[in-house]
Amino acid sequence: MTDEQRAEKRREAAMYSPLTLAYLGDCVYELLVREMLVRKGNKPNGKLHGEATKFVSSKGQSEAFLKIEHILTEEEIAIFKRGRNAHSVPNKNNDADEYRRATGLETLFGYLRLCGDDDRIEELFREIIKDSEIF
Repeated sequence: MTDEQRAEKRREAAMYSPLTLAYLGDCVYELLVREMLVRKGNKPNGKLHGEATKFVSSKGQSEAFLKIEHILTEEEIAIFKRGRNAHSVPNKNNDADEYRRATGLETLFGYLRLCGDDDRIEELFREIIKDSEIF
């Protein structure tokens, strides 16, 4: 892919609303977590689900963002902030700040996916799970 094609993909991805990007990013992130859990070993679905929710919850995704914040580019921080600041309402069981950070992380992953930047997604995910006891 040429630099011009990459730039065009970024322009197109940036035109989506942050919550649309978060919708896609939620799926991307959850697929990464599920695949990593399955590759770790064959377990009952209930156990897999329990382990996955530690990562694919507002709290888990908020913590994930804090692990990668220091390696994000200015562009990635800007995309994250678009998602974090989008008008979304956490349910009563979620901390509002954690929920907004989680939405920002999902927005970033959705944006990177639409940009075709799967290598960067993998890099960020490796950083997130680097010190995890589960993986």
